[in-house]
Amino acid sequence: MYSRDNLFFGGVFALSLVAFTIWGFNYLSGNHLIFLIASIFGIFMAFNIGGNDVANSFGTSVGAKTLTIKQALVIAAIFELSGAMLAGAEVTDTIKKGIIDMGAMHSDPMLLVFVMMGSLLSAGTWLLIATFRGLPVSTTHAIVGGILGGGIALAMATGMEGGVSALIKWDKIIEIVISWVLSPILGGLASYGIYWYLKRYILDYNEKTEEKISSLKALKNDFDEITATDEQKVTHEKYRNEVSTLQKKPIAFYALRTHAPIVAAFAVVTIGGTLLFKGLKNTGIKFDTLGTVMILSAFAALAYGITYAIVKEMHRDTPHKATLRLFSMLQVLTASAFAFSHGANDIANAIGPFAAIIDILHTGSVSEKAGVPIAIMLTFGVALVAGLWFLGKEVINTIGHRIADIFPVTGFAAELGATLVILIATKMGLPVSSTHILVGAVIGIGMLNRNANWKLMKPIALSWIITLPIAMVLSAMFFFILKAVFGY
Repeated sequence: MYSRDNLFFGGVFALSLVAFTIWGFNYLSGNHLIFLIASIFGIFMAFNIGGNDVANSFGTSVGAKTLTIKQALVIAAIFELSGAMLAGAEVTDTIKKGIIDMGAMHSDPMLLVFVMMGSLLSAGTWLLIATFRGLPVSTTHAIVGGILGGGIALAMATGMEGGVSALIKWDKIIEIVISWVLSPILGGLASYGIYWYLKRYILDYNEKTEEKISSLKALKNDFDEITATDEQKVTHEKYRNEVSTLQKKPIAFYALRTHAPIVAAFAVVTIGGTLLFKGLKNTGIKFDTLGTVMILSAFAALAYGITYAIVKEMHRDTPHKATLRLFSMLQVLTASAFAFSHGANDIANAIGPFAAIIDILHTGSVSEKAGVPIAIMLTFGVALVAGLWFLGKEVINTIGHRIADIFPVTGFAAELGATLVILIATKMGLPVSSTHILVGAVIGIGMLNRNANWKLMKPIALSWIITLPIAMVLSAMFFFILKAVFGY
């Protein structure tokens, strides 16, 4: 990274903070000090989501050398923000009011502000520690643990009737915990199935074809025309014809030409379908079932035709090189889609609690429903991208190199499988962990290739287990500190 790049991104980040502060002072009639402190905690959380969660999202693409850090940054800036603004409302809603029962709040609303502030600071602190150690942990675990810890501290501090059980929506917590367990399993199964298809019908065919060509060339090279018998000359001519036949484009590129367009069409339908069913919901654009089917069919046909045409133009490459080039292109598509789905799901971990804070500071009361101002979306999005740039290297290295070997085909399979799982979860409004899904997807591929780094999974799994309790303890501690400092 060059210093001028750091200065550029740091400058953009600083300008966004200044603009956001001005907006907040105009938006709120009072409580400006609390707004400033809450903004620091919230932006700190978003920054660390970028350094850990967004970094692991792009680890497969950067690890496969499909994207550079700069290119990943551009994609993150465009698609993470798009996902948050178009499709993140349901998950933001779950994080903001789905963990704590707002109706059970009969104490001073400012105490809920301290709960949310403590949860943001505790989650951000743990993410920063994990990021420096290169551990891809769940921001969802961290923020839900923070809200739980702060909620429990609130119930203890106020002597709330019914105690903790009256404040916490335990049925929602159980639902979320189940989804956490399912996340890596579903991610692994999805990527395993996709990569199994690619390996069996494209990669294995290419490998066998190139091995056969190499062996035939070796036999052909051993031929001595002067000393050869008539039978050897006939055999040599047979080998030469067979090599020529295998090297012809229709044979050598058969698997890629046949199956790659099908996979590309499936990827586009998966991405396009989730965008139509989910991503456009908040824009007011709606399609009936027939319209959706027609649009997806057109997308599939277009993807099939473009991919087929690209393969036909790759006549100068070997099948192996052509496969890597093609799936590098497709991986840019899946990386963009995964960034969109990640923005739809995980940026809510910072925006949700902060939106609850702003709503209380603005209205003076706790409300069940409140919109998220566009200024929050934009500023937290910039913080997220800045976190990826300044902190993401270690986690990208873990996901892209240390868990399993990643190249464009495996990276494509991991990202497509993870995108499928996370977007379905977002559609259901479940704050699942994209980290667990993607790590599970990479492990699924590692299992198929028999090169998964199970030794590294021990510290990663341990960090997953302790994320929730650490965030709970830190959040409870920060709640009591904030309560004492502001005299409540």
